[in-house]
Amino acid sequence: MIDVNKIMKYESGDMNEDEVIDFFQELVDTGMAWTLQGSYGRTAKALIDYGWVSTPHEQIFGDD
Repeated sequence: MIDVNKIMKYESGDMNEDEVIDFFQELVDTGMAWTLQGSYGRTAKALIDYGWVSTPHEQIFGDD
């Protein structure tokens, strides 16, 4: 379960870049990125496309 305080911190713009990436990595790892409102999924997808967040498959198999 994602900490609601992290969501509030992200929503208020109080996370630095590293915190945002860590937060979205956690959302992808838990699958929450795909169940929250659409902007979370779109941001997660963009971070995956940029290579800043990895999918569980990439973590297991080391895809590039």
